[in-house]
Amino acid sequence: MRWVTYDGGAGPRAGLVDGETVRGLPAAVTLLSLLGDDGETLAEAGAAARREPVEVRPLSDIRLLAPIPRPPSIRDGLCFLDHLRGCYRAMGRSTQLPPVWLETPAFYFANPAAVVGPHDDVPVAPGSTLFDLELEVGAVIGRGGRDLHPDTAERHIVGYTLYNDWTARDHQQRDMAQGIGMGKSKDSAITLGPALVTVDELEPHRRDGRLAFELSATVNDREIAKGSLADMDWTYGELLAFVSRGTELVPGDVIGSGTVPGGCLLEHVDTPEMASFTGWLQPGDVVSLRGDGLGETRQVVRPAPAFVPLSTRT
Repeated sequence: MRWVTYDGGAGPRAGLVDGETVRGLPAAVTLLSLLGDDGETLAEAGAAARREPVEVRPLSDIRLLAPIPRPPSIRDGLCFLDHLRGCYRAMGRSTQLPPVWLETPAFYFANPAAVVGPHDDVPVAPGSTLFDLELEVGAVIGRGGRDLHPDTAERHIVGYTLYNDWTARDHQQRDMAQGIGMGKSKDSAITLGPALVTVDELEPHRRDGRLAFELSATVNDREIAKGSLADMDWTYGELLAFVSRGTELVPGDVIGSGTVPGGCLLEHVDTPEMASFTGWLQPGDVVSLRGDGLGETRQVVRPAPAFVPLSTRT
């Protein structure tokens, strides 16, 4: 099943995608409210949407929101180590990773209030001149749990969605210098969508036990990255086992895969194939993510809002 949250003019509503239409549920029903078990409630809602929808609307007539517009929490992993090596290379650092990166997957907490829909405009982060995209996949937790086992943790995932981790690289340099984690560099926008695609729908893309759908990113219709979710160094099962260690995952939590290698502008700063690229994202640029079985996001970058600078301490 492909589930969306949409606004047809009367406020947000959950619906089931059926071809080029969406079959809406009652306004009081959210996708988040349908999670919490092994998928039975979501399956029943899908049957109800097919049998007796509240409304049937063409996809072209509605605005798609993020499938889970305000997740309980968002954790973004770093499961493609070649992405990290590419960033190190761009920053003039050795691509030999410190051993800590090989011991556990890394992740940080992101901002649920920053979530935007798959076709929403995205302003540049205030004060940033090095604004970037990141090509990722988000897993949505359907059934909560803690201290999950890496061999069975993926059973807690109800489905997947595209995830664009917009990043202000200049702010990130300050965050890294301060050394207490991601701050304003990751705070301005996170794209989720266009749909929450259930695990069963994606089974045709599974190879050797792993989901292997192809992913790509374009800027102004120029492809900057292409890869596969199967290339993760840390699997989703391992990532979920680690992030749930000693704490609770709850239905609706979103867990990012980390960036597909090459899936951000930073990795291409000094590569020959990007020699003619015009630089960091600018107002008017069109950024698109695509994934086999997941669909496509397409968004326009807008100018940064004004802000009042702070006085530095002496």
